[in-house]
Amino acid sequence: MTTAHMIIGSLTLLGFLAALILNIRTLITGAAFSWQRGVSFAAATLLLLQYMMGFSLISSGKSITATHFLVALLAIIPVGFEHGYASTRTDARQRVLYTALANAAAFIIVLIAYMIGETHGS
Repeated sequence: MTTAHMIIGSLTLLGFLAALILNIRTLITGAAFSWQRGVSFAAATLLLLQYMMGFSLISSGKSITATHFLVALLAIIPVGFEHGYASTRTDARQRVLYTALANAAAFIIVLIAYMIGETHGS
């Protein structure tokens, strides 16, 4: 399951990167793809799967530094901000700006958690 957690972690990272790229494109051009929000939800779903797998690994006796899962849990904040606050803005420009900022924060946090996991994984 450790390998699956690592693979899903890579996909999660790529999902947040794709969402970020799409939102920056929308911020610059003003045009959005109809499936763009789906990419964001897919990245968030992969993050949830990562949490479930991570807690399962911890409960089965695998060890990792506390920093890894504490940093990973921080990703809930920008994901929640994006889906709970940014998406409710009535101004389209403000909505995409907040969404892009939330995607950037989530990507950076997930990247840090990924790097810690790769460095200190067991």
